[in-house]
Amino acid sequence: MTRAYIVGGGIAGLATAALLIRDGGMRGDRIVVFEQADELGGSLDGAGDPRSGYVIRGGRMFEPHFACTYDLFAAIPSPTNPSVSVTDEIHEFTRRTVGSSRCRLVRNGQRIEAPPLGLSLRDKLDLGRLSLTPERSLDGMTIEDYFSAAFFETNFWFMWCTMFAFQPWHSIAELRRYMRRFMHLMPGFNRLEGICRTSYNQYDSLILPLTQWLESRGVTFHKNTTVRDLDLDASAVAAIELSSGAQQQRLDLDERDLLFVTLGSMTEDSELGSMDAPATIKADAGAGAWELWRRLARKIPSLGSPDPFCGDVAKSSWESFTVTLSDPLFFEFMERFTGNKAGSAGLVTFRDSSWLMSVVLAYQPHFLNQPDDCWVFWGYGLHPEKTGDRVRKPMTACSGREILEELFEHLPVGEAEDRVIAAANCIPCGLPYITSQFMPRRAGDRPAVICEDVENLAFIGQYCEVPDDTVFTVEYSIRTAQTAVYALLRLDKRVTPMYRGYRDPRVVARALWAMA
Repeated sequence: MTRAYIVGGGIAGLATAALLIRDGGMRGDRIVVFEQADELGGSLDGAGDPRSGYVIRGGRMFEPHFACTYDLFAAIPSPTNPSVSVTDEIHEFTRRTVGSSRCRLVRNGQRIEAPPLGLSLRDKLDLGRLSLTPERSLDGMTIEDYFSAAFFETNFWFMWCTMFAFQPWHSIAELRRYMRRFMHLMPGFNRLEGICRTSYNQYDSLILPLTQWLESRGVTFHKNTTVRDLDLDASAVAAIELSSGAQQQRLDLDERDLLFVTLGSMTEDSELGSMDAPATIKADAGAGAWELWRRLARKIPSLGSPDPFCGDVAKSSWESFTVTLSDPLFFEFMERFTGNKAGSAGLVTFRDSSWLMSVVLAYQPHFLNQPDDCWVFWGYGLHPEKTGDRVRKPMTACSGREILEELFEHLPVGEAEDRVIAAANCIPCGLPYITSQFMPRRAGDRPAVICEDVENLAFIGQYCEVPDDTVFTVEYSIRTAQTAVYALLRLDKRVTPMYRGYRDPRVVARALWAMA
């Protein structure tokens, strides 16, 4: 009987396990997931408590056309109401907390409601031309190769780059995919309208119920276990080489067994700081997911190359921070200042910030175990290598306390500053590879999901090639899982079609009107 082995316990790996069961009819006790960390979920994490502080390394954006995501989670019960699916819960919560930002940007200590995009005629023509340019002609090009210097001073760019975490040195091909994939969001772009939200952090809302569903069906999880290499025999994987602590193991595969490997990692080598200590950003790829990809690429000609993605940490890193508060004062201030209740807006970006800081106040509680007298918000700096405006050093050298002091350089909290900091536990997080999937690439750098050279092997996650879809999304990971499962099991099923609003004249017309 066929067994399935999955390398990586992030959303791609968990989705693969669920689809093997739901659509492939495989028994859960025939599925094994190997995860090198001590928790499942990958970049969809969220943990902590009021005393030690909560931590969210990052968060993904959701929108109404994530078809693969909603298809998968339609079968997964909500963690708080088992009679409702996670998908239904997301849609209901989004309807109940309709988002429309009244403070997308802050400049000179003043909020800017519905900021004008500030695009020149040249910028508009460049954006239109980009949407029509074939991707193959953009190989290796960066965003700053394509646009004029003035483009990077527009409100459009400040809102775009902080919403999606793009940098000028990132791939213009990826920007093109985003422009086309999310064209339908342009009419509400400067108010962050049209975004879907989970009711809690994405670990509690997505990973926890999905993991519980898999565990109830007998799926085995091996945490703190690293897959170091694969042994190939002719055209198949013959064995998996594992390590757990000091122990090493070789797991032989039967000829009917299937293997799904998550390539790369956005959150590998991430490090936490504290209220009194900075988070560090490591400069070298470790021995985990990136090294596995390197080893496999030396054996499998079609496996692309990890180096364009993980080879320049200075261009793929930024720093986030999670703040746990025992006093509602900051939330009360922000609701007055922004004109939005917590959870009804999204990112607030400080345009004057050298670190290009943004914060977001989610609907409270943001964690299942969060008490009523505790408040949590999240933020990040897109340029953590730059010197701060009040704290005269890079964000990467700053403690949580200093990050808050820098934040209050751009927010007019006045005499409330000391009280807010006294009630705060700010935990910074350094992420060396968080935007590595946006790095400039060429055709062939990302391998196909289905490995033509090895018959029982497929690849999943953010670093496989899915034509036209956008990386740095949960949707991308789940689409790779669907593609891999349906192909290796030879199912007569079609991968959920992708929404292509850019082919709809009405969507194009509304987007052009919004940019006028």
